Amino acid sequence: MEMLETPKATIDAYIAGLDPAPRAALTHIRKVLLEAAPEAEEVISYAMPGIGQNGALLTYFAFKKHCSIFPMGNSVFVGMAEEIAPWRTSKGTLQFPPDALPPDDLIRRMVAARIAENLEKKAARKAARKKVAAPDQGL
Repeated sequence: MEMLETPKATIDAYIAGLDPAPRAALTHIRKVLLEAAPEAEEVISYAMPGIGQNGALLTYFAFKKHCSIFPMGNSVFVGMAEEIAPWRTSKGTLQFPPDALPPDDLIRRMVAARIAENLEKKAARKAARKKVAAPDQGL
């Protein structure tokens, strides 16, 4: 029986296969992400390495001319316009050259925002299940 690779082994192999500059960038990003979310697990999501805790948190990837961090939520960049201005962004990505990484503190706050989003979603799902499971007392 063939053993499936763990996400960690897959991520190790992916990063090891990169050119030196993106390898160094993603190694650092990975370290900061794991430090910022010590309870998170490494995951592969949309064929990209990342971390998850109560759902996907962030993924990251190296492209030919840049690296990206993909917060897996819609509101992570809200309130960060000034801080993320030096990099190319969209609703779902922060792009940066491998030699010009965003500050560790910004990455940590992105992780914290995603953890909070996931916890809110989890609480909302739990409340919805409770509401459905509660019998109608008015009959």
